[in-house]
Amino acid sequence: MTLIYLVAGEHSGDVLGARLMAALRLRRSDLEFCGVGGPRMAALGLTPLFPMSELAVMGLLEVLPRLRRLRRLLADAAADIAARRPDLVVTIDSPGFALRLLRRITPLGVKRVHYVAPQVWAWRERRVRSFPGLWERLLCLLPFEPAFFAGHGLPARFVGHPVLESGAGCGDAARFRVVHGLSADAPVVVLMPGSRRTEVGRLLPVYGAALGLLRRRIPGLVAVVPAAAAVADRVRAAAASWAVRPVIVTELADKHDAYAAAGAALTKSGTSTLELALAGVPMAVTYRVNPLTAAIARRLIRVPHVAMVNLLAERLVVPELLQDECTPERLASTLETLLTDAVAAEAQRAAFAGVLARLRPPSGELPSEAAALAVLEMLE
Repeated sequence: MTLIYLVAGEHSGDVLGARLMAALRLRRSDLEFCGVGGPRMAALGLTPLFPMSELAVMGLLEVLPRLRRLRRLLADAAADIAARRPDLVVTIDSPGFALRLLRRITPLGVKRVHYVAPQVWAWRERRVRSFPGLWERLLCLLPFEPAFFAGHGLPARFVGHPVLESGAGCGDAARFRVVHGLSADAPVVVLMPGSRRTEVGRLLPVYGAALGLLRRRIPGLVAVVPAAAAVADRVRAAAASWAVRPVIVTELADKHDAYAAAGAALTKSGTSTLELALAGVPMAVTYRVNPLTAAIARRLIRVPHVAMVNLLAERLVVPELLQDECTPERLASTLETLLTDAVAAEAQRAAFAGVLARLRPPSGELPSEAAALAVLEMLE
């Protein structure tokens, strides 16, 4: 059997890893998998070395209290790879952990692929100098990334963005309303605080306060919060005291149905913006981190926008309400506009089509298929 060692450090990486495993198995029945992953990868046969949730930490200062534990996990993963001697190691996103692991296993001579290019084009570009020698192949999700890395002497391949096969645009609005007992005309907003504990802890209180303001302006308002398994209990506890008690969904199909029913959304930055774009949901992008982390980030960020939708459109398509602008008043006002101003909502939807077209693999396969072919080339 051929052994592939996979390492995913957060919810989105677990989704990517599971799709990659499925696409690889369609082409090679002799493959075995081990490493670190979440429930989706486990469902396909991967027994994780340790819980993936231990790696899901975001923010410069947020990481500090957990440094000792993260170093221990890094050592454990490196030792496991040394003991198993896999035919290939595939690290998926989570560059803070993954790149350190790739460097540590370099002396083993194991082939290495990193899936999801580090976003050094956005901030701290000088980090790219430390990348040579970390991997044999870099797989990119965004069409402009290969040119950036080529400029630094690092070959990279664009394999398309996995949001295109997420099913986010195939939800059933009527089913969602029936399942959750909503009237056919109830206005629905989706709130997406993220899958990391630190993100949820900072965004949920602001979301809840914004709903409290908005319910006075939008009668019958219904809020939906999709919650990843790792933070679902935390979301339920935080939302229990909200003036508008939200519908909390944990199943993927239910989340996509909520998208179809929604008139507007608030979301943290990241892949969720592309999911909402695929579903045609007008949105505003929000984010809050530790104030000192934010001050450091402002000095390092080199791109004009934070939202992926805006970066790909090369203009401000969706509002970005970050840090001091991420207030209940601003969020409530923005949601009200998106729910009541048809022109503003339609302008966003029109821009989404061009953004999504840029995310398709050039060779025509699904993104997971393109990634699997690139991985198999390394094996064969």
